[in-house]
Amino acid sequence: MLTVHPQFIKDSAGKKLVVLPKKEFDAIMEELDEIEDIRLYDEAKKNDDGVRILFSDYLKNRKKKNA
Repeated sequence: MLTVHPQFIKDSAGKKLVVLPKKEFDAIMEELDEIEDIRLYDEAKKNDDGVRILFSDYLKNRKKKNA
């Protein structure tokens, strides 16, 4: 679990802003990136039809399409 130490300030319009140390912000961004990767993996796994091809066949097909 991340531990953060937010500071709260107000801008000139009185709107509340949150300030974090860069190290904590970077840690939060890494966690969010990892969560997004997990979400994309789960989505891909759900849509997987089980069909597989050899990588060499993939390359051949790709070369044909690009020719």
